[in-house]
Amino acid sequence: MRNPLRSLVCGIAAVLVVTLAPAGTAQAAAWSSSDRWGTWSNGGYIVRNNVWGSGYGPQSIWADSYSSWGVWANHPNTGGVKSYPHVGRTIGRRLSTVRSLTSNFTVSRPNAGSYATAYDIWANGHDYEIMLWMNKQGAVGPIGSRQTTATVGGHTWDVYRGSNGSNAVFSFVRTSNTNSGSVDVLAVMNWIRNRGWYGDVTINDVQFGFEITSSAGGMNFLTNSYSVSSS
Repeated sequence: MRNPLRSLVCGIAAVLVVTLAPAGTAQAAAWSSSDRWGTWSNGGYIVRNNVWGSGYGPQSIWADSYSSWGVWANHPNTGGVKSYPHVGRTIGRRLSTVRSLTSNFTVSRPNAGSYATAYDIWANGHDYEIMLWMNKQGAVGPIGSRQTTATVGGHTWDVYRGSNGSNAVFSFVRTSNTNSGSVDVLAVMNWIRNRGWYGDVTINDVQFGFEITSSAGGMNFLTNSYSVSSS
């Protein structure tokens, strides 16, 4: 015989589960994870939750594919980067042998918190880090000192050069925010080489995601489309 009290308790529990699930977590997604280092491979790309900083809060990631994924993050309003959820593709070629390297993206993002939507491109292993900031919100800024303003790769940037103590960092901060566009990554990397800041480096990974410092109360970050093309 069915126990009506047990049915009532189970029903309340089910409602609580639905109510307390983080906003933005797609229950029917192809993949999801709340693990700090949650990783998923799809279509030659890797999607990562990547909660790497200190003082972080909860963060959940979901993906239908490498080009359609999102994050719900609830990091406290304190300084320091908490996470860099991203999608990445390995190139693994010398700069001089690459004829083209482009990327396209479209995102939806909150109008509060502190974060940057940025490419993170690694060269010579982890010797060089090239960041392309497509938009920024709140109290965030690049490493190093401003060198110049340059129009390259289809965008106009304020260019910064510095070090995080482990590797050289070149940050290209777009002079105005955008939530979609196309980037000629190869042109940017050749611009750096032509300045003499590095030589014929090996391009390792082209990553794209959200570098989150704070998102108190829980915020949604969505990548609606993304791709990397090279030859």
